[in-house]
Amino acid sequence: MLPALRAVVFDFFGTLTRSVHRGPEHLEIARILGCDARVMVSLLDATYYRRASGELGSAEDNLRWIATRAGADPSDDAVRAALDCRFRALCRDTELRDEAVPVLWALRLRGLRTALISDCTHELPALLPGLAVAPLLDIAVFSVEEGVCKPDPSIYLAACQRLGVAPAECLYVGDGGSHELTGAAEVGMTAVRLAAPDLADHLVFAADVGWCGRSVTGLVDVLDEVDRGAPAALPGRMRA
Repeated sequence: MLPALRAVVFDFFGTLTRSVHRGPEHLEIARILGCDARVMVSLLDATYYRRASGELGSAEDNLRWIATRAGADPSDDAVRAALDCRFRALCRDTELRDEAVPVLWALRLRGLRTALISDCTHELPALLPGLAVAPLLDIAVFSVEEGVCKPDPSIYLAACQRLGVAPAECLYVGDGGSHELTGAAEVGMTAVRLAAPDLADHLVFAADVGWCGRSVTGLVDVLDEVDRGAPAALPGRMRA
């Protein structure tokens, strides 16, 4: 049986969203920067954690760094245009799961706090406030702002501190990228893998492929996991 729960912490990409794929708009980014799209994508993959931890600087710095190593020398105007294109591309690539909002509402009805921890680049902090899940999350912790990526313990502990709960009072839900489930369990959270069918070809880095803990096939199943834990109700949690 799970310990008494006071909070549920979610991953974002592939968890609150459907599986992630780079759409065709990313080819336009390469065209604007003046570099080969295949080289650009290869560099994006190779530098993901450096970019997601903020090591390569601002969003503009990131694109200029990628473009330079792909053999291009874009102007400032081209970099700004590519940034706008990248933001639009990521918006189109990001599709919330149908059950994301209902599940978050159901958790709030149970008196639980909700949080997001995401390994991400600069775009997600700008994108999230416009999404339907944003008002239903008490806090959001972004790797690019924290300077570390999962499974670094500090990113989980930062979420717990801001929520005002202990790790043992948290259920962590994620698809398993970045060894996030192992990291959550190591700090004392109860970790559950979302093994939704659409994640078979999901764009993921450093997957928790050896995960032997609990798994669910849909976000709605998280409610069953929560109910097993006899969560402690927190008064005053019903607010939009």
